[in-house]
Amino acid sequence: MRTQVGIVGAGPAGLTLAHLLHLRGIDSVVLEARSREYVEKRVRAGVLEQGTVDLLRETGLADRLEREGLVHHGIEIRFDGTRHRIALSDLTGGRSIWIYGQQEVVKDLIAARLAAGGEILFEASDVRLSGIDSSAPSIQYVAHGLAEELHCDVIAGCDGFHGLCRHAIPAGVLQVYSREYPFAWLGILAQVAPCTEELIYAHHERGFALHSLRSPTISRLYLQVDPDEDVAAWPDDRIWEELRVRLASDDGWTLADGPVLEKGITPLRSFVVEPMQHGRLFLAGDAAHIVPATGAKGLNLAVHDVRILAEAVAEWYRTGSTELLDGYSEACLRRVWRVQDFSWFMSSILHRFPGDDGVQRKLQLAQLAYVTGSEAASRSLAENYVGLPHV
Repeated sequence: MRTQVGIVGAGPAGLTLAHLLHLRGIDSVVLEARSREYVEKRVRAGVLEQGTVDLLRETGLADRLEREGLVHHGIEIRFDGTRHRIALSDLTGGRSIWIYGQQEVVKDLIAARLAAGGEILFEASDVRLSGIDSSAPSIQYVAHGLAEELHCDVIAGCDGFHGLCRHAIPAGVLQVYSREYPFAWLGILAQVAPCTEELIYAHHERGFALHSLRSPTISRLYLQVDPDEDVAAWPDDRIWEELRVRLASDDGWTLADGPVLEKGITPLRSFVVEPMQHGRLFLAGDAAHIVPATGAKGLNLAVHDVRILAEAVAEWYRTGSTELLDGYSEACLRRVWRVQDFSWFMSSILHRFPGDDGVQRKLQLAQLAYVTGSEAASRSLAENYVGLPHV
């Protein structure tokens, strides 16, 4: 097979890239190791920045988002039993966030891709990359039991943190920056109407908690736990009891519970590789960086990467200039490190740190009081949370 851009991975990064390239008249083929059913049901992030929503609207992908997504103009931060609202839209000139699950974005992208006649090769196994240092890279894979080869001009590695593309880059090229945090999130998806209209971030002496939502009837909630915690040690009753303690407020607010549909534990980490490119291989999304979930940035950062990559590829085909392609990594990393810093800031003020002798918590409470009490500090948080403009 022959195409212009070979894309490995049918997550938000790979599918968004394919869509953006299609709108520019550039052919691509997407290879995905999993089945279509799997990727459409894979529950991940659910907070979309203003810029991500704007891009989906501009490219004809927001019809279902507009009908089913939940727009939020603020978030709530709780500590010491008190509730504090950060008025996102008021502080950022009307910008907001949307609640719309990653799997829903993926469904919309797949539907648009197939409706346009684009190719997504699901369940492609034994994927290997060749010639990334040359002008004629290729991707070898197995589909339906047959060995195949996809020849292309450019390869986009959008296959996530555990994917193969990053490892195809020769040893010694990439500088890896990695940090494991001393806490993880126990997340549940529950069949119960949310008890809030906006996300609640709670700082508590027993640990962080988050009340999010997925729809008018489905809630998403999280508890801070130890990274080595066993999910079996958390039966549903214990989870709901702990959530009530950590989310409690002094104004009579109550948390309703319901059947737990899913539960799992996710460690928090920061991970970045530099550069995000080598030869004709360009990494995007989780293949190049992971951010702590506290800032709600993973999907949005992936979309920003491929927006830059699509512009660079289009410029190359249109003019022959490699200037934007050569600068892809540098352009992406400016935002990657800004987002890492913000995500770490949110994590550091909200989580309980093991071994704290009380000093850490006092510092956190001072920072939380400043962030919620100062308009300038609230504005800074709001600007970062809704997403800085695409540049």
